[in-house]
Amino acid sequence: MVSAVFHAPAEPSSASASASAATPQPHGAAATTMPPPLAKTPSPTAASAAAAKARPPREPSAALRRFWLAVLPPACGIGLLLVVWAVVSSTTGGSIPNPADTWKQAVELFSHPFYRNGPNDQGVGWNVLASLERVAVGFGLAAVVGIPAGFVIGRFTFLSRMFNPLISLLRPVSPLAWLPIGLLVFKGANPAAIWTIFICSIWPMVINTAVGVQRVPQDYMNVARVLNLSEWKIATTILFPSVLPYMLTGVRLAVGTAWLVIVAAEMLTGGVGIGFWVWDEWNNLNVKNILIAIFVIGIVGLLLEYALVKLATAFSFEEVKA
Repeated sequence: MVSAVFHAPAEPSSASASASAATPQPHGAAATTMPPPLAKTPSPTAASAAAAKARPPREPSAALRRFWLAVLPPACGIGLLLVVWAVVSSTTGGSIPNPADTWKQAVELFSHPFYRNGPNDQGVGWNVLASLERVAVGFGLAAVVGIPAGFVIGRFTFLSRMFNPLISLLRPVSPLAWLPIGLLVFKGANPAAIWTIFICSIWPMVINTAVGVQRVPQDYMNVARVLNLSEWKIATTILFPSVLPYMLTGVRLAVGTAWLVIVAAEMLTGGVGIGFWVWDEWNNLNVKNILIAIFVIGIVGLLLEYALVKLATAFSFEEVKA
């Protein structure tokens, strides 16, 4: 295919115009006139550039508004907490330290977080690491047992009807009610604390995994039945990808429960840990360190929750995120 490109003729100069006027036309020839030159149309690039120049510059008010909406509400919340804290401190006659004194104590405390002066006198860093170690062991055991149990309970209707009453009965039990059972069975404070974390953090993983299995579309299972897939193939290729967002939600809820339980368990069992550190500081009537421990517990729990939320969001579908 050949395409012809027509260009507008150039405007004749004045000299060529006068010369053509002086040259006589041959007899019988038709008089021809040159068409007027076409007006140049601006190219799309030039038009967009001109429109960009004509458009007024973007005002920074939108970006500034987003910044203040992201920063101002949390700052107001923290400011309100500090004001209430200061008022309570002043009304109690200084028995509860004010924010300034607590901050000075925190700076001094975190300047040497890993000192060790004996089994009952260790830095806050060692106590946090000991609590995280117990949480990791108990939470890991709960994941190893709870996630497969959730798959099996959600997959088979008979097992679901059999275990639902047991889960409904044992799930609301207080964590501290399980601690004496652990002390009786394991004959030690550390295994008893790990047992308490295990038994309290297993329920969210079992329930969420079972619900995810039960919500797998029936069409998927019909296709698996037509293809005559084995149970292992169904679990790995159909159930696991569909259940993963629900499973990670259960993991996120379970880790918050585990961190909540370990503080209460360590207060009763003793040893090294953030819960024992709080109780030991209470025995020493060091209220500043107790307040610091409260903030440390909250910050560590917030970081664990945030990490698992990001992990769950990365593997979640849009309807699960909503």
